[in-house]
Amino acid sequence: MTNTDWTSIRDRFLEAQKGMEQEVVDSPASLEQFRIKYLGTKGILKDLSGYLKEIPVENRKEAGKLLNQIKQKTESLFQQYQQTYSSAGKASKAEIDLSAPGYPLPLGSRHPVSLVMNQVIDIFKRIGFTIAEDREIEDDWHNFTALNTPDDHPARDMQDTFYIKDSIQYLLRTHTSPVQARVMTREKPPIRIIAPGRVYRNETVSARSHCQFHQVEGLYIDEGVSFADMKQTLLYYAREQYGPEVKIRLRPSFFPFTEPSAEMDVYYGLADETAHRITKGTGWLEILGCGMVDPAVLVNCGIDPDKYSGFAFGMGIERQVLLKYNVPDIRMLFENDVRFLRQFSAI
Repeated sequence: MTNTDWTSIRDRFLEAQKGMEQEVVDSPASLEQFRIKYLGTKGILKDLSGYLKEIPVENRKEAGKLLNQIKQKTESLFQQYQQTYSSAGKASKAEIDLSAPGYPLPLGSRHPVSLVMNQVIDIFKRIGFTIAEDREIEDDWHNFTALNTPDDHPARDMQDTFYIKDSIQYLLRTHTSPVQARVMTREKPPIRIIAPGRVYRNETVSARSHCQFHQVEGLYIDEGVSFADMKQTLLYYAREQYGPEVKIRLRPSFFPFTEPSAEMDVYYGLADETAHRITKGTGWLEILGCGMVDPAVLVNCGIDPDKYSGFAFGMGIERQVLLKYNVPDIRMLFENDVRFLRQFSAI
């Protein structure tokens, strides 16, 4: 290689240095591009180093010195740019006012069904009832037979049942009474429980009824329990839930697992069109069924009916939500409309 060739290579070295010095670096992204372009494993400085073996021996010392100068200058510029953007990042973080209040996080709301359910549970817990819960997929014996509803009993027609596919033995429970049956078969009196939960019936959905709803059922079994005990218990509940001036009435009814049986109504009033529609023009709204536990049910569950007696009751929670919050349509409780749900108490 001639001296003329070394002059040409030196010009390339100087041209690379000039380009490096004129490089525009104005952001962390462009700084990274600068590093890759000049200092990377396939960068310009790596390419310039490859020329050293082509330079005449008498010129290699000068070439090495020039290449080191360019490399040092490049690394120095890179470090300066790096410190600049590192300091800018720290300054940006330091500008955050840590004493400023955070963005408000809106609180959610309890579903009205949950609110009333919890209120019902709390009222009965005050007078000694404990909570009992169990499965929603039940077997036929606990849901019907144990409760004095054998296979051919006409009372089965009172509840349109959702059976599990390809099964006549398992079903979605139609009431929470199976919880009572299970408790009676494994525990001895005295028994004082409430059984809250979701139940299912194949009913026509309307403003007053739905195919899924919630119940709280109660059971009290001991020696000497009377119908008067049941009436006073339910009156206490109504007064605690709706106020001391609430009016109730008990109407004779029929349930296969209680005898005698009754339905309890609360006076809703006839103040407006909604009240007329919900109460069918009577002013009274049925909220629960009740009665003395049929001796046959006690026998089915292994309890001596000659020694023990008891009463049971079951109430639909949705009906009471309509009453308590003046909701005109039960379907609103299952639509998950946030505008509706926000109206109720925060968590």
